Amino acid sequence: MNKNIKKIAIVGPESTGKSTLSQLLAKHYKVSWVPEYARYYCENLVTDYTLQDEANMFYGQVALEDAILSVTESDFIICDTTFVTVKIWSDEVLGKTPQEVLDTLPKRPYDLYLLMDIDLPWQDDPLRDFPNQREYFMEIWHKELQALDANYIVISGQGDERVANAKKAIDDFLGKS
Repeated sequence: MNKNIKKIAIVGPESTGKSTLSQLLAKHYKVSWVPEYARYYCENLVTDYTLQDEANMFYGQVALEDAILSVTESDFIICDTTFVTVKIWSDEVLGKTPQEVLDTLPKRPYDLYLLMDIDLPWQDDPLRDFPNQREYFMEIWHKELQALDANYIVISGQGDERVANAKKAIDDFLGKS
C-alpha cells in the first residue's frame, strides 16, 4: 500500500450532503472514493444496533478504506465519512465506544476533513435519527476533530456553491489554487 496517498474525509452531522458531495468530488478529481460502510451495514439490521454492531461498522469502514488504498493509483482519496462517526454514535446512543475504535483513532489520521455545515434542509431517510439535534451534533463534530488536532474546514452553501466551496478547500490543501 502506498503510504503517500492523502486521505480527504467528508464528515458531519446527518443529512448534510456527505455522500452526494464525496461522490461528486471523487468524480471531479478522478480519484478513488470510499463509501460509508455503516449505511450498507445498517440497511440490513433487523434490530436496534449494539456496541458489537458499532465495532463491526468500525472494522468494515477500515477494511473498505484499506482495500481502496491498496488498489488506487490516485494521489489522494475521498472518504465518505470516517469511523469517527462510530465514536460519536456509540457515545451518544450506547453510552460508550468500543475500545478498538478509541485505540485506533489517533493512529489513522486523515490529511484533511471537510466538515459539512448544517445549512442544508433535512432530508428524511430511514437510517437518520436526529432531525432536531443537528446543532448539537455539529458541536460534537467540532469537539471530536479538535481532540484529534485535525486539519479541518467547515463547508457551507447550497447546491453548486457548496460543491465549489469544497473544491476550493481541496485545491487550497493540495496547493492547486
